[in-house]
Amino acid sequence: MIGLFFLFSFKFSEIKNGHSLVIEFNHFVGNDKLILDSLMYKNEFKQSYSISKFRYYISNIKLKRKDGTEYVSNEYYLIDIEDKKSQQIVIHEKGYYSSISFTIGVDSLRNCSGLQKGVLDPVKGMFWAWNTGYIFLKLEGKSTYSKSPSNIFEYHIGGFKQPNNCIRQVTLDLTEKSFQKVGDDADFLSILVDISEVLKTPKSIDFKELSSVTDFNNASMMADNYADMFSVIK
Repeated sequence: MIGLFFLFSFKFSEIKNGHSLVIEFNHFVGNDKLILDSLMYKNEFKQSYSISKFRYYISNIKLKRKDGTEYVSNEYYLIDIEDKKSQQIVIHEKGYYSSISFTIGVDSLRNCSGLQKGVLDPVKGMFWAWNTGYIFLKLEGKSTYSKSPSNIFEYHIGGFKQPNNCIRQVTLDLTEKSFQKVGDDADFLSILVDISEVLKTPKSIDFKELSSVTDFNNASMMADNYADMFSVIK
């Protein structure tokens, strides 16, 4: 059962007092579990690459109940592949749901709210400058096909103003089989994150042609790619 080791290792103290829903994000590249720096993957052009960093913001989580009502969270979460605790979100709310939706990125209000703390603190390395706002998703690695120095590739995607708005909404349908019972105090929802989607669909990324996106150029296109990287593990 994917993720249960992490559940009891990192979140048990948070779920033992009252019923909770634990949402875990499990990171893969295609069918392979993500392993930083060592494991090699291939993109749609059969170009080998490794990944050294992957992190992204999740916000505005909404859980729709069967009766049509919703639980809404106003929290912001920074999911970081190097921080196992960050890959789990605990919702202190009981019940099964018919769908989950959330935002990839940080909404315009928080982008314009000045100095902030917690996961939105600029020290987290996900903020460009006061006039440009937050990086919503950061993917870095190496490929011998990249023409950038040291064969690196770096995709730092953000921006909330049209025509370069990179905020994307995700909605996933749920059934009772989507949830796994953990004792009497928690339900467990496992979400698969396929990082290979950042590099394809609708636009396949050729490392020889595009190894760096760190401003508004091509950012919206990359956001369209990563919008469908989430699915529910049954």
